Amino acid sequence: MKNTLIKRCVAAVCALACVASLAACGAESEAGKIRIGIKFDQPGLGFKKSGTYVGFDVDVATYIARYLGYSEDQIIWKESPSKQREAMLQNGDVDMIVASYSITDERKKTVSFAGPYFVAGQDLLVRKDDDSIKGPEDLNGKRLCTATGSTSAATVKERFASEVQLMEQPGFAECATALFSGIVDAVTTDDIILAGLASASRGKLKVVGVPFTQEYYGVGIQKGNTEFAKQINDAIEQMIEDGSWQRAIEENTSGTGYAPNSEYNPPEPTEGEE
Repeated sequence: MKNTLIKRCVAAVCALACVASLAACGAESEAGKIRIGIKFDQPGLGFKKSGTYVGFDVDVATYIARYLGYSEDQIIWKESPSKQREAMLQNGDVDMIVASYSITDERKKTVSFAGPYFVAGQDLLVRKDDDSIKGPEDLNGKRLCTATGSTSAATVKERFASEVQLMEQPGFAECATALFSGIVDAVTTDDIILAGLASASRGKLKVVGVPFTQEYYGVGIQKGNTEFAKQINDAIEQMIEDGSWQRAIEENTSGTGYAPNSEYNPPEPTEGEE
């Protein structure tokens, strides 16, 4: 009985040691690295492709990381779904989030932002050969798709086209498929997201190019970290000045004819420093 008890105690100690060892290994694997939250499912912005990550947000995040002294192999990419972004920052799961993350007063109650690094505008995606929709005011009687929970369709309905027929899909990729198939006449969300979908369609879809809102994309960071915000803002400013920002836009929206709204872009990154 005594030997059995000793064996059980030894086994328990070994198990705890193994758990501690694994935890230590996990901590060591992230030591000296930067953890960045991005989207994995937004073509043109943040997209996981064959084990690699591509898109404008990815390019911005990579540039910032390099400016801060991290090489590409020191970046740990973490998927950051929209509903989880604040919690990921508050819990310390990531160091920053670059994921079409609009700066709002409501969000600033729990997290801080650096940037903005881009100003998007709500726009419309239509089929390449459709010239009947030149703006949101042409949507009366048309079938419009947006992602479930998005406020984009409500904006169109309230401000421009009260008789629009709305269809909701789990994501904008599904909306693009419905558009290509002829199930809907247009898709609405931020213009750069639509440009990414248009690029992925290989010329079958196009962005109308008449943005009617402004969405200021920021880099999400933990609440109150003003010094980190300043470093990120300096990186964004350098990215704009040396031409890398413009190249990243062009490379991630090639073939779509998309150009950011020049009235607001490139923006002045001053958020979060005060």
